[in-house]
Amino acid sequence: MTDKYCVIGNPIAHSKSPEIHAAFAAQTGQDIAYERRLAPLDGFAQTVRELVAAGYRGANVTVPFKLEAAAIATRLEQRARLAGAVNTLRFERGEIVGDNTDGPGLVADIVRNAGVPLAGKRVLLLGAGGAARGVILPFLEQGPAAIVIANRTPATADALVAHFAGHAAPGQVTACGFEDIEGPFDVVVNATSASLAAAMPPVPAAAFCQGTLALDMMYGKAPSPFMAFAACHGAAARDGLGMLVEQAAEAFAGWRGVRPETMAVLERMRSTL
Repeated sequence: MTDKYCVIGNPIAHSKSPEIHAAFAAQTGQDIAYERRLAPLDGFAQTVRELVAAGYRGANVTVPFKLEAAAIATRLEQRARLAGAVNTLRFERGEIVGDNTDGPGLVADIVRNAGVPLAGKRVLLLGAGGAARGVILPFLEQGPAAIVIANRTPATADALVAHFAGHAAPGQVTACGFEDIEGPFDVVVNATSASLAAAMPPVPAAAFCQGTLALDMMYGKAPSPFMAFAACHGAAARDGLGMLVEQAAEAFAGWRGVRPETMAVLERMRSTL
């Protein structure tokens, strides 16, 4: 029997997940079917119940349902619990297991694909919302010297620092407002939603230097304003397509017990933008 999976969102027609997982399945010889599933804005829980009843093995979750996915899970992996959001569900032995593969996906793209180690590095994380929450623990597991969380509302960033205090060394994670950023940093990650509106987060040029890796979690055919700005100030700019492919590989490995190779899939997805 072919095992069934899907990605749930609203909207969902734009999702590249079916193409990515089809490529992973072909590469690894896994017999799966993967589809897009549009859930009503007020019907996420019902959609999940229908999937479980229909014998699906799992699902990816995208906007705007990641918080609801965390609430409906009967068990949360630690990284999902700390993130407060879930992007991957496993339906197994009567349980709905929630995971968050965004952070591991970003780490894999930075460390393996971009070739930039995070151990001992200074990291600037722009934004303190759900996207930022999902990557802090995986970043901390890499042993950076410092993570600075910058946000328009410093109190929100302060709360995030307190949330992860038990998983960081004293002073390893700090917070500030955008106007108080003091660089340069080895890695700068844009976890704000600014690029969705082709806008620029208020990050100063001093955050970057020659050799900085500047990564935008969003992706597109053309560089975002953040990427262009960072490149103008000496940074190597990278978009979020690698993160998308790597988080999918992490989810696939959790479902199927085999980890696909991602580079060829990433190159194929890049060519279709």
